[in-house]
Amino acid sequence: MLLEDKQELTIEQDLEGWVIDKCTSWRDHFESNYSEKFDEYYRLWRGQWAAEDKTRQTERSKIISPALQQAVESSVAELEEATFGRGKWFDIEDDVADQEKRDIAMLREVLYKDFKKNKIRKSVAECLINAAVFGTGIAEVVLEEEKEFQPATQPVMGGDLQAVGVNIVDKTCVKLRPVMPQNFLIDPLATSIEEALGCAVDEFVPTHLVDQLQEQGVYRNVYVGSAAPDFDIEPDKDLSVFEDDKVRLTKYYGLVPRHLLKAAQEEEEAEEVEELVAPDEDEDTYYVEAIVVIANDGTLLKAEANPYMMGDRPIVAFPWDVVPSRFWGRGVCEKGYNSQKALDAEIRARIDALALTIHPMMAIDATRMPRGSRAEVRAGKTILTNGNPAEVLQPLNFGNVSQVTFAQAAELQKMVQTATGAIDSAGISGSINGESTAAGISMSLGAIIKRHKRTLINFQESFLIPFITKAAHRYMQFNPERYPVADYKFHTSSSLGIIAREYEVTQLVQLLQTMQQDNPMYSQLIMSIVDNMNLSNREELIMSLQQANQPNPQAQQAQQAMQQAQMEFQKSQTAALQGQATESQARAQKLAAEAQAVPQELEIDRIKAITTNIKEGDADDKEFQKRLKISEQLLKEREVAVKEQGKPNADTAQVQRSNRASQPSLQPNIQETSGIGSRGPRPQGIPQGEA
Repeated sequence: MLLEDKQELTIEQDLEGWVIDKCTSWRDHFESNYSEKFDEYYRLWRGQWAAEDKTRQTERSKIISPALQQAVESSVAELEEATFGRGKWFDIEDDVADQEKRDIAMLREVLYKDFKKNKIRKSVAECLINAAVFGTGIAEVVLEEEKEFQPATQPVMGGDLQAVGVNIVDKTCVKLRPVMPQNFLIDPLATSIEEALGCAVDEFVPTHLVDQLQEQGVYRNVYVGSAAPDFDIEPDKDLSVFEDDKVRLTKYYGLVPRHLLKAAQEEEEAEEVEELVAPDEDEDTYYVEAIVVIANDGTLLKAEANPYMMGDRPIVAFPWDVVPSRFWGRGVCEKGYNSQKALDAEIRARIDALALTIHPMMAIDATRMPRGSRAEVRAGKTILTNGNPAEVLQPLNFGNVSQVTFAQAAELQKMVQTATGAIDSAGISGSINGESTAAGISMSLGAIIKRHKRTLINFQESFLIPFITKAAHRYMQFNPERYPVADYKFHTSSSLGIIAREYEVTQLVQLLQTMQQDNPMYSQLIMSIVDNMNLSNREELIMSLQQANQPNPQAQQAQQAMQQAQMEFQKSQTAALQGQATESQARAQKLAAEAQAVPQELEIDRIKAITTNIKEGDADDKEFQKRLKISEQLLKEREVAVKEQGKPNADTAQVQRSNRASQPSLQPNIQETSGIGSRGPRPQGIPQGEA
């Protein structure tokens, strides 16, 4: 029921009427809110004076300070340098699983070539200027069929001669056409192109362009006529209006009622209807994405569903500085508007005061001047008076112009630079801390860079990447032989502007001074410095540095041989040290065994000394006891000497304890032996008199 009610409300209205009604309401909103401001921003940037730009009614000077012009040009140049300064201003990412990278490189080079031929950089620069002046940069992605002429030769007469001529090749081109704000209409409630009901480009175009497109079959072959003058959509309102051979063309991109689009397409042939309307569209939806072209606010030239495979609108736009919940952004002129107006008022007031103080003026007694005389003051003029001229004429002076205005004008110029963030080399020193020191300039550059970086990221995300993506999709759809169809991801290669790069080079040079040349980071810092410089042979220098940093194969082999010999030498030293350690360990074990054997030998000698030459009887028993005590005394002395030479280990102490424990078991045997009566030789160490 809802769709039927909407169709009944618009059943008497045709497609061109519906589109023009929308565009008219959108233009009324633009004229009432933005038109006057944008016109004044344009005049301030161009340095054009208008009567409505007076700061006071008695103002006579028409001078406009170039401070805002400098801010716009400096900001645009910084972003343009950051985008295109390195040569390669975008790159392509493929699927991670794709191991074949040559298709990516080929597609990138083909896009670079086509963009250069179609002057995309020039168009992007114009969009940046529009964004800086008006706050929003807008461009239309245009698809055109061109004939490319290529010089060629062809053999004739059996190959005896060569005919020189050209080959004509039909080629699809994607171009970027900047759009002025007064020529762009959008839904006032939208904040972006994608979420708007629709948008339109409303401008004057030459009549012959419309005729050519009608001959090619792009537009309907209907009578167009001439356009009525409209001063509001002229690109430059300070020029006289040219009224001949122009057509007002309104190109609408957005949603339209489905039944109105079908009604407009019924006027064409059946095969064109089948081509224009996709059969798989959802018939339950009320709106359909379409492209509608209307000439002179009433003649329908083209009406078709969106023909692009991604279903996107061929419009890209970005705000210089985002204003929340609004499509139109905030540009450099809006930021520095108040400071520029104050600066102009100061300079104009000084010029008006100079006119009163420098040029001579005379106070004259009119009753004593001859009738009909002209009271002018100029060199060589004779002034007639009735009476003494000293009493009739008197020079009049209003005083001198205050010198404070010079300082005030300088401070106001700094205010413009502070408001816009576009500080050049003349305004860097003293803009932060009042002194042109290295720290002060560094602080100033940091403030500049971060503001430009913010705008640069906004420009890349909202304008540059969407345009490259739309252009690649157009080429894939209409020229698949040259551009293979794949899901590529585009990203920009923009980095730093000229101010940011100079600042980074300064920091790198200071860091380079703290390193030695043999440091591995030294060559990398030099490469970074060269990479940030705007040199014509930068790539060659970087390649030379990379080649210089690569090691010599012969030197690398010699170094590897030296490293291998060093490793072998270290291994041999390690083996020798291990052998010495093993030998030392064996010697220690031998000494320990000898130390263990000494007490046993001493015990054997003691037993031998005790039991030698012992006879039966009391005398021999006493002799035995005496020898036993002497041998024990000698044994203790030997043990002390051994302990002084080296402390015996635990095994030696255990052997000594076991020997002492075995002494009582030997006592009975010794007593039995002493009873035999035999007496052996005297033991060593026993005095001869003690028998």
